[in-house]
Amino acid sequence: MYKYILVAVDGSEHAMRATKEAIKLAQYCKETVIDLVYVADSHQTRLDVLHASSLDTVALERRQRIRPYEIALEEAGIQFKSTILKGQPGPTIVTYANDHEVDLVVIGSRGLNKVQEMVLGSVSHKVMKRVNCPALIVK
Repeated sequence: MYKYILVAVDGSEHAMRATKEAIKLAQYCKETVIDLVYVADSHQTRLDVLHASSLDTVALERRQRIRPYEIALEEAGIQFKSTILKGQPGPTIVTYANDHEVDLVVIGSRGLNKVQEMVLGSVSHKVMKRVNCPALIVK
């Protein structure tokens, strides 16, 4: 069974559905750890810093975006950790998953950025093509 599951989260409903699917899988093995990975897009990060009153405010806002997923995992009694990364979401998730020997990546089929999804291709598609482990895209 999967012992180390990466769930990519971004604040979207698709990411919550991905989290719930990961919970179902994690319930089969008590040793499973879910790693909630939130990637602060490098372009968005610059804008956030410019508009925020402090770096602490930016960090708090990012933590708040992850919190609903953490609550779902806590309620299910699943071991988890949360990781916040900076960069372009697709490549950053792939690099992190490949470097940390993740057993499974679970990602929502769509995220919050509809324009980027239509113009450049979705993050989930980029992850699916490049990650070295199995990947589950949740609709």
